[in-house]
Amino acid sequence: MGSGQAVAVFGAYGHTGRFVVAELTGRGFTPVPSGRDAGKLQELADGTGLDARVASADDPASLDRALAGTAAVINAAGPFASTTAPVVEAALRAGIPYLDVAAEIEANLDTFAHFTDRASEAKAVIVPAMAFFGGLGDLLATAAMGDWTEADEAHIAYALSSWHPTPGTRLSGAVSRERRGAHRLRYTGGQWEHRTDAAPTLEWAFPEPMGPRPVVGEFTMADVVTVPSHLAIPDVTTYMTVDAAREVVAPDSPAPAAADGSGRSDQTFLIDAVVRSGGVERRAVARGQDIYAVTAPLVVEALERVLTGRTRAVGVASAGKMFDAPDFLRALAPHITLEPTAPQDAPTSR
Repeated sequence: MGSGQAVAVFGAYGHTGRFVVAELTGRGFTPVPSGRDAGKLQELADGTGLDARVASADDPASLDRALAGTAAVINAAGPFASTTAPVVEAALRAGIPYLDVAAEIEANLDTFAHFTDRASEAKAVIVPAMAFFGGLGDLLATAAMGDWTEADEAHIAYALSSWHPTPGTRLSGAVSRERRGAHRLRYTGGQWEHRTDAAPTLEWAFPEPMGPRPVVGEFTMADVVTVPSHLAIPDVTTYMTVDAAREVVAPDSPAPAAADGSGRSDQTFLIDAVVRSGGVERRAVARGQDIYAVTAPLVVEALERVLTGRTRAVGVASAGKMFDAPDFLRALAPHITLEPTAPQDAPTSR
């Protein structure tokens, strides 16, 4: 457990940030809430008794003060296109690990592109996308690989019962669309394609009892950055159930509403991660509740493993490379339920 270690949480008063603060507290860490909105920070501090520190991504000195005396920093403040680089720089100056919960593809690509060499030279630990999108899918795909050292394809299909976006999700999506322009991204043949055609709609055979559901194909999420960053898979595709894909961008979709005492919504999810090689496929399947809430145990479990030396890499590395994926996934119970997928090797079915 955390033994009282101080952990800075940038963006602590956001929807996901509050879950992270609660998870840190529950696991024996001392969260140090930080962010630019002094009023929201004070509200959080009043309710928790924590030492809140005002800081802004465009003020390096304030970030240095926010991180002073902490063992690590978790960045939960979007849009990550604006916050990632400044907070990573502050973590490097402080000599502490950096983790974020970014689902923005471009921000994650920037982290690998801009910090891989520097972090390796400094023997620093930087874990981007340690969240539902990017982290969990990467862990599942890595676990599904088993003893394979390479595969032909990876497919990660998401079935969400609903997708009520947070204000942060809406803002991050708008920033990504602005950076991307009229293009959408696809990873194939070991490289990124910028496409202008519409993403296809097709059917994905989810495990029973869910069964086949219509999905948006090439609904590119952060997993398409994290998986090929360390696995030799030239084609990586993510999918989203059609209703959820529509709901997240609909202007009248409500924000998530708490359905239990922990603040979780009643949203449920199923992730079907499949890797294929030479006509054979392997898969890993997980179920759970609330994609925002489940991000907290994901990133805090990662943090604890980093601080206790249970890592497999230094520098910039995704969850699947940094950690023992099967062991990490087992540690997430009861937050996620892993489904048995025997037989491990099966002929490709779709």
